[in-house]
Amino acid sequence: MVGGRYDADVDLVLGLGAVAIVLIVGFQLWSARRAGRKEEVSRQQHKQSVERNVQPVSLHPVVNLGACIGSGACITACPEKDVLGIVDGKARLLNPNACIGHGECLRACPVEAITLVLGTEKRGVDIPLLAGDFQSNVPGLFIVGELGGMGLIYNAMTQGLQGVRALLKQPPAKSEGVHQLAIVGAGPAGIAAALAALEAKLDFVIVDQESVGGTVLHYPRHKIVMTRPVDLPLYGKLKVTEVSKEALLATWEDILVKTGLKVRTGVRVDDVKRDAEGVFELGTSTGPIRARRVMLAMGRRGSPRKLGVPGEELPKVCYRLLEPENYTGSHCLVVGGGDAAIEAAMALSEAGATVQLSYRGEVFDRIKPKNQEKLDASAGVKVLFKSQVKQIRADGVSLDVAGQVQDLKNDYVLIFAGGVLPTAFLEKAGVQVKTMKGEAYAPANR
Repeated sequence: MVGGRYDADVDLVLGLGAVAIVLIVGFQLWSARRAGRKEEVSRQQHKQSVERNVQPVSLHPVVNLGACIGSGACITACPEKDVLGIVDGKARLLNPNACIGHGECLRACPVEAITLVLGTEKRGVDIPLLAGDFQSNVPGLFIVGELGGMGLIYNAMTQGLQGVRALLKQPPAKSEGVHQLAIVGAGPAGIAAALAALEAKLDFVIVDQESVGGTVLHYPRHKIVMTRPVDLPLYGKLKVTEVSKEALLATWEDILVKTGLKVRTGVRVDDVKRDAEGVFELGTSTGPIRARRVMLAMGRRGSPRKLGVPGEELPKVCYRLLEPENYTGSHCLVVGGGDAAIEAAMALSEAGATVQLSYRGEVFDRIKPKNQEKLDASAGVKVLFKSQVKQIRADGVSLDVAGQVQDLKNDYVLIFAGGVLPTAFLEKAGVQVKTMKGEAYAPANR
């Protein structure tokens, strides 16, 4: 009996071992097939990106294929999930324009095979030259947020906080009629900087040529904005990961109410001058402002880029979309090839407008993959590639489409050709500006 029981136990163990081996092998085969399917998808995405000659519009990763070991840590760490993928055992940039500069991939790479860069050889990006504390070459003049290359809300706010904390290491003197700090721009970076200044009890002023919100104001309604939680002085943790434009603007208002922060809106800053004693004078639309330190947090839009065509001065022409419902039943021409133009065209179409989208290029080479997918699936937006507006009239518009002039019925023209970087403004202030063409960029908050 003992021998029989022993044989049965051995058979049971052997049987369980065989089952375990089968399960392990089966799992490995399933994992291999799954990885193979995933890699094939990544291969196709990378191929499409190369064929479309996609040009990243902001900070993005470049992978050193010679150093990459294909661990996939960068892919796992990326909050956007579809920016990078493994192709032939190496990390590849699949969707350059899905990247919004988190920088998590760089931090996650175990062999430092990733570099964050700005611009490409084909499309350069103008960036003010800044030190690690976000101070420009002009002593006392700081630049944070989108104007300095950081459009992501989390990064912009973090820079605003760090910039103020850096200048507090040598607090500017107090004097009659001269603020310790003047902040230009009430977007994410400016609001964060102002809260840090308020907490430190600085004598400061914050102004904006429009109202609180910055670039967010120019998003179409209900556009989803991505960010990460950030601790704001006097307010607490801003726990926002995915939010509509309206909700985010409501959050800004909540911050103002709870902290008592005062923003002077409707104040346009035309120039910044520094005298021999190191005091800045800001020339504004409401009179001069004097300050010992200046922080520019005003974004990169500057003034909207215009087409320079006859009829552009007509009231039917605008450069942002706030209420798509106001265009229901009308004929709209949207001009531009970036995400803002695509999103505006889609919003107008969904609101019941007849929409035509004019772009001078042959393909959309700088939009996010999700926007491309939505546009491909839409029957309400007619895309006119290789087209340029020639004339705008009260009841129509003339376009050159691949060398042929077309006259279109039109009620409104919405232009999304980007903003003119205030390079002249910066250079007049003495700030050095450099055109980045795929060069490494590592701001302090990384």
